[in-house]
Amino acid sequence: MTAREPAPYPQGVTPPETPTATSGRSARDVALDCARRGGERALQTFRAPQDISVKGPRNLVTETDFAVEELIMETLAREFPDHRVLSEETSAETDDAGWVWVVDPVDGTRNFVAGIPIWCINIALCHDGEPVLGVTYDPNHDELFVAERGSGLTVNGRPARASDESDVEEAVFGIDLGYDDDQGRAQLEMIHRLFPRVQCVRIPGSAALGLAYAAAGRYDLFMHRSLCPWDIAAGILLVREAGGTITGGDGGDAGVRSESAIAGGTKVHANFLRWLREHAPVEA
Repeated sequence: MTAREPAPYPQGVTPPETPTATSGRSARDVALDCARRGGERALQTFRAPQDISVKGPRNLVTETDFAVEELIMETLAREFPDHRVLSEETSAETDDAGWVWVVDPVDGTRNFVAGIPIWCINIALCHDGEPVLGVTYDPNHDELFVAERGSGLTVNGRPARASDESDVEEAVFGIDLGYDDDQGRAQLEMIHRLFPRVQCVRIPGSAALGLAYAAAGRYDLFMHRSLCPWDIAAGILLVREAGGTITGGDGGDAGVRSESAIAGGTKVHANFLRWLREHAPVEA
């Protein structure tokens, strides 16, 4: 596959070379290994009885979340002892300085608990808050979405691109509601105004897979208004490297700390921003 020009960093800073692990493996190979082994571990307990805790309204955590996170963090600590980890369940307060791995052990836990096979393992490597490597693995369908800065997006090793659609009215539109009641209602209100001016609306229940689908052109557009770093970090790079556009909900730069995002093909993204300005302004 031919590498393309790296997506520009919003602040115009070029990151250092991606580091090599203590074992001599590349960061990419380590991330792929973590994603695949994490996925295998999660599949072992999918649809099986297990301990479930409640973190907030509709926000669950299972013993599988902790087990997969521990597996990934142990590997990263061994392979990159000088790096830090920002992860959903045990290291959520890590800041962005230097080399930081951003990990969601099971994105789509509500689906996981319900036995719905739409969830994934999400891993990104960032330098000073900018993603340089992104991996989203869907173990139920054995699909691996991978992007490294300047190398494009692949899905199971094959190049993939964001949508070339230009018109919102012809778009497959993905949204998610998240855990914030007000933001979820805002999403539904936006869809109420937009539908049926789009081809269809999909709610996957996994922000990471929504972004991966937008990167690969399965969704022309995907929008979320209640994100955390482990939801968005890998997806930022997947979309950029697929030739797509990802911004915050207000159309500004998207970053790992963005709480809202609009992602998809560049032309339909611009068309949707125009529609928002005219019909349904969204506060990020």
